[in-house]
Amino acid sequence: MSDPSPSRTQDVLDGSVDLDGLSPEDLDRLDQGVIALSADGRVLSYSEGAASQSGLSAEAVVGRHYFREVSPSTNVPGFHGRFLSGVRRGRLDEAFEFVFGRTPHPLRTRIEMRSSASPGRYWMVITPLEQVGAGRSREAVMAAVGQRVRAEPVDPGLCEREPIHIPGSIQPNAIMVAADAESLEVLAHSANIGDILSDGVPIEGRPLSAILPAPFIASIEAGIVAHSLEDGRLLRQTIALAGRPDERFYAVAHVQGGRVIVELERAPERPDDFGSASPLDLELAVVRLRAAGTLDEAARIAASELRLLTGFESVLVYRFDEEWNGEAIAEDMVPDWDRPLIGLRFPSSDIPAQARALYHKAKSRFVIDRDCVPVPLVAGKAAGNGPIDLTFAQNRTLSPIHLEYQRNLGVNGSMSISILVEGRLWGLMIGHHRQQHYVAPETRAASTVLTDAFAMRVQEIEAHAQWAEQQSHLDIEGRLVRSLAQSDDFVQALTVGSTTLLDLFEAGGAGIVSEDHISLIGACPSEREVLALAAWLKETLPSGQPSYTTDALGSAHPRAGAYAQTASGLLAAFVDAQRMHLLLWFRPEVPSAVTWGGDPRKPVIAGSGSVAVLPRRSFERWVEERRGVSAPFLHWQVSLAEQLAQAVEGVVLRQRRKIEELTQLLVDKERLLAQKDLLTREIDHRVKNSLQIVSAFLHMQRRQITDPEARQAFAETSGRVMSVARVHDSLYQAGSVEEVDLGQTIENLCNDLTGLAGNQHSVELTAEPGLMVPYQKAVSLSLIATELVTNAFKYGGSEDRGAQVNVSVSGVANGVTLKVCDDGVGLPEGWDTRAKGTGLGMKLVRAMLEQIDARIEVENVPGACFTVHA
Repeated sequence: MSDPSPSRTQDVLDGSVDLDGLSPEDLDRLDQGVIALSADGRVLSYSEGAASQSGLSAEAVVGRHYFREVSPSTNVPGFHGRFLSGVRRGRLDEAFEFVFGRTPHPLRTRIEMRSSASPGRYWMVITPLEQVGAGRSREAVMAAVGQRVRAEPVDPGLCEREPIHIPGSIQPNAIMVAADAESLEVLAHSANIGDILSDGVPIEGRPLSAILPAPFIASIEAGIVAHSLEDGRLLRQTIALAGRPDERFYAVAHVQGGRVIVELERAPERPDDFGSASPLDLELAVVRLRAAGTLDEAARIAASELRLLTGFESVLVYRFDEEWNGEAIAEDMVPDWDRPLIGLRFPSSDIPAQARALYHKAKSRFVIDRDCVPVPLVAGKAAGNGPIDLTFAQNRTLSPIHLEYQRNLGVNGSMSISILVEGRLWGLMIGHHRQQHYVAPETRAASTVLTDAFAMRVQEIEAHAQWAEQQSHLDIEGRLVRSLAQSDDFVQALTVGSTTLLDLFEAGGAGIVSEDHISLIGACPSEREVLALAAWLKETLPSGQPSYTTDALGSAHPRAGAYAQTASGLLAAFVDAQRMHLLLWFRPEVPSAVTWGGDPRKPVIAGSGSVAVLPRRSFERWVEERRGVSAPFLHWQVSLAEQLAQAVEGVVLRQRRKIEELTQLLVDKERLLAQKDLLTREIDHRVKNSLQIVSAFLHMQRRQITDPEARQAFAETSGRVMSVARVHDSLYQAGSVEEVDLGQTIENLCNDLTGLAGNQHSVELTAEPGLMVPYQKAVSLSLIATELVTNAFKYGGSEDRGAQVNVSVSGVANGVTLKVCDDGVGLPEGWDTRAKGTGLGMKLVRAMLEQIDARIEVENVPGACFTVHA
């Protein structure tokens, strides 16, 4: 048995020693860690050096998948991807540097991967180079953790002043270059730039074209001229670098602060290597999401679909309230997830204001390894003194305070995607993983698209619910305004009769203060208490503020604590500028228990040294018994109260100046009532426009693709998107907001499909006029028609002529019949939708049939003929 001496160790480094010739004892004596792997990445042997480096024994790792289970931080294209590529080509010979962040101490190493003489066996040699720090900010946080002796609340504003947009470093999975936006000369770069450069020449001051290929540079220049790379808009391409023709990199560029920032990530050799999401995965997820009828259902579907796409162990939907406290309203998780967050609330200090502002600008951020060692940015002299603004950088490092928060939560890999509804930060999609977790760029992009689809569905559901509630209140207010118009006594008009103030806003009580006279209906405080409340409002409200609302009156007006059970909630609207007349609505106390993820009274904790604050460490369920709080009044309810007060003002100040002004107010109210369908139609109009934009993007992408099958796939997807857009267009045009004229919709759809196909085909349509069907059925039948007509175009024609397609839509006793026939050669003998229809189109047809409980018949007459009974 040979004895590995220092020279033998150096020989191993040089690759001159045949590892196959060393015994297990020899391998254990080496300073390096030596690991034998099978072709599928499982550990066959694990030397003592490897065990010492990782803190894991051979018994604990042999038989396990090294990249996914033993060391998940290596499950990235730059490490595991190299191994897979070498195994596939039959010759593994790779050498590179890698920093392990989760060893007992962060360790920079040299990695060598070689083929073994034994078939199906491969060697990996890990040579320690140096122990490295986790970065000054991370070290400062950990030092503060070690010196903390007690939890002590501090000013939350300290958190909000942390400069999280200029961290000065990026995650090690990426490489970054920053250049001047005018000259495109390199100003700064990440310290790992050597991973893609072979000449060793410093790049500061060199043109960006010295690193990146000419076509990508041309796209950057065009984007700068068109201002299309600003405000978070990104240029994405897959590129090859000079001297590396067999490697592909994802390149993402944007402009921020007069600098072009380019991020590069090694791309997987094959999408399946790291679970890249396919267009079909995304399309079917969006279809399921669109079918959700309630917000809770949409949130559950979104969490489930995002977890399937990304592979996170837990994905939750996190919603902000008006005070920026958060609540996990849906969560999908693996069975053994040990810290469910569903139903818990979190104080606003967990995501401070400047973090929310960053979420509003940059929509997504993914962390592969919480404990990674950040790669610093190196700036040349020409970069000036200003730090590089990484607001929109995909791979910027996160705040060390935020990472410590994740550590306290027991989370390593993470994801957060902003849910923006009508331009406001509604909430976040949050992914959690207990180990390091890599998500491929295509999957990240698909996750953002799916989150945007959820945001659109939230907008639709909330707008529809608000519209329905508003219509009810507008009807009541309209009746009150009519009563005012016919009465000389506004108090009697609002408090006596079949419709009164009490019918508005789900109030428990209502009242009017008119000078010193009090009129009360329902459950209210006493007249004396109401007079005192009116005096307090008159003194407290700033001049020019016509209304006041609260759901915790006792907190603002201590005297109200005596009648909290009756009036914890208050909506008040002054009628006149002198504040002599006042309308009031009261809501009773609603005792409740709010379950927080930790005590919300201790949002942040004092740190030490350069770290002002630290994240809280406890996330145990903390139940707060809430008293003196009512259901809140909504903004639109306050607006309606102010409008009613204005209507009353006409009676109070002008006495009976009679019917003209009140009639005009009535006309205005009736005009609002007449707009009850407009809101829903406007929603459908916006959705249609958004879908048309998506279709246009698909057309643009199609023109850049030369592969015929890919072009056809983009054309078919564009047709599917357009079919849904046509349904929303029909809703917008129709008088009804719930039903669609199916014949008109199919006719417009056939015209669109004929145009997309280049007009070489023709469609003859027979449609029963005025055939109205529910929205969901219209969507499904439109998608089915799209697939059947598209297939008729593809297979029903011949080389010398286009297809002649007959489409008919008719009503029957229990529904509708859709028929699509062509004049081609017909279907092969024995063809069946279940057995033969295995393409994406027929899968989508079957999915739509199941959604609306429909069936399909297929025959040759003599061309192919499909009949759908729905």
